[in-house]
Amino acid sequence: MDMVSVGNGVQGASGRADWSMDWQGGSGRHYRLHAERLDSFVMREDDLYVVAKGNHVLWVGSAQDLIADPASRVRFRLALDCATQAFRLDAPEDRLAAIWDLEDAMPAAFTSHTAQAA
Repeated sequence: MDMVSVGNGVQGASGRADWSMDWQGGSGRHYRLHAERLDSFVMREDDLYVVAKGNHVLWVGSAQDLIADPASRVRFRLALDCATQAFRLDAPEDRLAAIWDLEDAMPAAFTSHTAQAA
């Protein structure tokens, strides 16, 4: 399993923030994104990550994107420079479609429906 470490490696007991948010993709689909510590998260191979500044998505991708794609690596580093938060999406079935959809995502108001897993 490929893993990419971000930040200085200092993190809480679980290494993760303990909350999640409902984000709505450009298609209207809902995604449950789990908060990550922006200063020290470890990317798991199959999950997707969203780096954002407020409600604006700066970068969406996976550890594999950072390993295999130099352009994605550059965008990721630039995003981290001004980001205020990072989120993880548990491994979606269709990774490329989820990346495309999350690039135009925004936090959704919490409603009575349950967010669909991607």
